[in-house]
Amino acid sequence: MRRTVFNEDHEAFRATIRAFIEAEVVPVHDEWFAAGQAPRDFYYKLAELGVFGIRVPEEYGGAGIASHKFEAVIYEETARAGVTFGGSGVHVLLGLPYLQMLATDEQKKRFLPKFVSGEEMWALAMTEPGTGSDLAGMKSTAKLSEDGTHYVLNGAKTFITGGVHADRVIVCARTAAPREDDRRFGISLFAVDAKSAGYSVGRKLDKLGLRISDTAELAFVDVKVPVEDLLGEENKGFAYLGLNLASERWGIAFGAYAQAKAAVRFAKEYVQERTIFGKTVASFQNTKFELAACQAEVDAAEAVADRALEALDAGELTPAEAASAKLFCTEVAHRVIDRCLQLHGGYGFMNEYPIARLYADNRVNRIYGGTSEVMKSIIAKSMGL
Repeated sequence: MRRTVFNEDHEAFRATIRAFIEAEVVPVHDEWFAAGQAPRDFYYKLAELGVFGIRVPEEYGGAGIASHKFEAVIYEETARAGVTFGGSGVHVLLGLPYLQMLATDEQKKRFLPKFVSGEEMWALAMTEPGTGSDLAGMKSTAKLSEDGTHYVLNGAKTFITGGVHADRVIVCARTAAPREDDRRFGISLFAVDAKSAGYSVGRKLDKLGLRISDTAELAFVDVKVPVEDLLGEENKGFAYLGLNLASERWGIAFGAYAQAKAAVRFAKEYVQERTIFGKTVASFQNTKFELAACQAEVDAAEAVADRALEALDAGELTPAEAASAKLFCTEVAHRVIDRCLQLHGGYGFMNEYPIARLYADNRVNRIYGGTSEVMKSIIAKSMGL
């Protein structure tokens, strides 16, 4: 089947990204892996390449292209090369939609040029030590000062990807107590400056996978947040968080599909070179059948991911459709990557082989952005069950 989601512009961009990865990422990726993060300067290189400004309006220094397809190309090319761009993905996938959706004209003038240039890297802080999927149970508070000029932020967040290098963080905090009939009421969003007094970065978390993306704990002790840095209306933050879930879940789905596709590539190359009992591993019927089955699953995941991408760009991707795409693509990737690692034998367990790192990186896809179980609940509700 001929793929139609990308055009000549996307393929030209793909060539640029592939060359950039070969020149700027592959030679140092092992160093990043050992360090547990990409260097901050790398994000300036991504900015120079134009990666951060694709969907940002031209008046703020971006390209003004209202499409996620260029981001999709990046997902495919990083997976293909067995590398990542560190924690920069949340900058675009999670940070930008809230700025586009909620920022005032004055805020856009302040924030977006620095967003595009990489001068200010953004992250999103929702999860707290005691609250995961139950965001309505968050304890962080932001109380308006008596003179009405700023909020005083107190609390803690955890699992914040991009948290180590972040210059601005969209922090969710309670500005009012929940109502008896609505636990979600009272949450607001703030664009918090990481240089603020009382703002601190705690542990850089030691993760099973995605080791090059900096994930941290954050703490806020009497942090003064100017009222000008409130995003959207006060107490309506929970509703805002829901508006971006479709694009976030598409990103996870597409990334998982790209990982599965890369796993088949890695396994195919390995079995064609590896010999056992005087024959290549690729020559055994079991190998052929395993890779054929994996390829069929990848083909199906590609179709689902592409369909979701087209719907997202058209503004028609529903929460249930996004949940379905995430559930299907992440579960496919789980099965495919596991089978491809098995074909590597013992070498598949060694981090020097990209399949091993891919196996670890992929595992979180069925957890963050909403677990597979949550996705099933959303889909079932859309079915009237």
